[in-house]
Amino acid sequence: MNFKVPEPKRVRLLMNTDAKNEADDQYAIVHALLTPMFIHKGIIAAHFGTGRTTESMEESYAEVKHVLRLMGDAGEVPVYKGAPNALKEELTPVVSEGAEAIIREALSDDLHRLFVVFLGPLTDLASAYLMEPRIADRLTAIWIGGGPYPHGRHEFNLSNDVHAANVVMASPIPLWQVPQNVYSSMRVSLAELEDRVSPHGEIGKYLFEQLIQFNDDNAHGWPRGECWGLGDSPAVSLILDDLEFSDGFVTMPAPRITPEMHYVHHQAERLIRVYRNVDVRFTLEDMYAKLALFARKQAAK
Repeated sequence: MNFKVPEPKRVRLLMNTDAKNEADDQYAIVHALLTPMFIHKGIIAAHFGTGRTTESMEESYAEVKHVLRLMGDAGEVPVYKGAPNALKEELTPVVSEGAEAIIREALSDDLHRLFVVFLGPLTDLASAYLMEPRIADRLTAIWIGGGPYPHGRHEFNLSNDVHAANVVMASPIPLWQVPQNVYSSMRVSLAELEDRVSPHGEIGKYLFEQLIQFNDDNAHGWPRGECWGLGDSPAVSLILDDLEFSDGFVTMPAPRITPEMHYVHHQAERLIRVYRNVDVRFTLEDMYAKLALFARKQAAK
């Protein structure tokens, strides 16, 4: 890229990802790594429950490491292991490298704004806060998760740690939530990805092929066969443009979440930002352009 982001406009980023759950986290990871505005402070591997494996965090960790290897110099980012499982209740953290990394970065003297983005459950953020409440006003969290408002419903990321979500909802941590009905608008076709992603180097080939493999492995279920949702990608683009002037979000009281993942609106003082829409065109085109520019630069070496 032939432009630089002015240093005062850059931000620190920690990404928390259940990377081996599906095949879209990888796109958000690569998009983030190729974004000059970000000062990368690490990627935290997250668990994704026990429905398919008892080693979900370890599998996410291995997948993150694999993606970073394919990125070459651009992938030289610290990787931390997050909690291997959900909180047992709302008072006791799951201590992990990932939670400790969040605390360490939040309490650092770096003046660049810190974003911590969550593409899966909120276990590591809740744990970090329970371990060290002083982090609350020293970061902004973005969470891809939770059901639609006002009532909520079953949603995968939330289902993997309802206790953690309630800890964060009750805390003073600035939270931007991208709920299910909003992140599911990030639809792409396999033809689009074959044309715009697959040709661009080793990483583009991998992003496309691992998604096709997941599609094949789930031949009798979701996704539908020729389309996909890159639902984690707004965690990147909303930092670039938070849609402040386009009616993209509402500020509202944080709910309490029942075990059935319904929202209970019980208070009016603790406020969070809930997104009502995201800019799909901006998000995807920014990713495609950065991937193409990166591949061109790699080929010229």
